[in-house]
Amino acid sequence: MCTSRSGRGRGFTLVEIVIAIAVIAIALAGAMSVIVVAAQHSADPMVRQQAILLAEAYLEEILRQKFHDPDTDVVCTGTAAGETRATYDNVCDYNGLADSPPRNQAGAALAALAGYSVSVAVASSGVTLGPAGAGEINNTGAVRVLRVDVTVSGPAGTAVTLSGYRTNYNCNAAADPGCKSL
Repeated sequence: MCTSRSGRGRGFTLVEIVIAIAVIAIALAGAMSVIVVAAQHSADPMVRQQAILLAEAYLEEILRQKFHDPDTDVVCTGTAAGETRATYDNVCDYNGLADSPPRNQAGAALAALAGYSVSVAVASSGVTLGPAGAGEINNTGAVRVLRVDVTVSGPAGTAVTLSGYRTNYNCNAAADPGCKSL
């Protein structure tokens, strides 16, 4: 049997195969490191979204409350003695609220969100709205505005703060007994 020289050119040498395996191994290692980093941080958007939803829920609950306290007939004196989350009846009752874990409006803990904590601050905003002499203003010519900040802290150092404003927009001191000055 006779073999020709041209038959030897059809395969790969051992050195070429080793180099090809090394190049493929390096490429796979790089791709796997990217996949590992992506998998480690894949829950971050979900944690942030949950924190935002919690902050929105608290903010909506707070901003739907009355501007002044119907029990004491004043604005922003803090929570009245004996009140609990379930009996909060005005925006200022929430000032200083710290829930860990978060709670529903009735005050029951939300066990599924145990990794989160919520804090609330309510203060006069110092904002002046509207022209002097308008019907919705107090004696000083400024629409009364409260600023509500809700901060939610979650797993992996997630922190979200949402702010909202509550105005006593329908207040005419001369005609409205519920119109209370700051």
